[in-house]
Amino acid sequence: MELRIYRNAYFCGMPTYISELKEAVLEAFQKLTMVSEEAAAQRPAEGKWSPKEIIGHLIDSASNNHQRFVRAQFTKELVFEGYGQDDWVSAQQYQTANWHELLILWRTFNLHLVHFMENMPDEIRTQQRTVHNLHQIASAKVPEDLPTSLDYFMGDYVQHLQHNLVQIEDLTGS
Repeated sequence: MELRIYRNAYFCGMPTYISELKEAVLEAFQKLTMVSEEAAAQRPAEGKWSPKEIIGHLIDSASNNHQRFVRAQFTKELVFEGYGQDDWVSAQQYQTANWHELLILWRTFNLHLVHFMENMPDEIRTQQRTVHNLHQIASAKVPEDLPTSLDYFMGDYVQHLQHNLVQIEDLTGS
């Protein structure tokens, strides 16, 4: 899978990251369902996440960002709490979860995010926000003194997901 960065790219009035999220999820799901339970549980090294744990992390990311995206519609700020990714993965025991059930949850949650993003009004998505903490929580940091938008943060979410899918592909060959 090729990692792409989207910043304010639009196709037919809709940000391209939305269609890219859908395509990435559907393509990866198809490939990852072919990965065995044993291969999905294989950690590349001590202290590194297995494909199961990476998908679990992406479920956590979808969950956290879903709430952030919804809440951002009702405020003029983009300030959100972070979360301890390693602690969340460990607490939920993704390593012992059923691989195919994890994939279904991950796929379904992200397809709901696609639906949500497609239906968000442009004026909310693109509104410039001067108060934010994307210098702390975004994958591609935004300097604290520069305004940003929910549109940017949603694109950043897709970039983060794609980055993690590349990691899984490297581990599984899928």
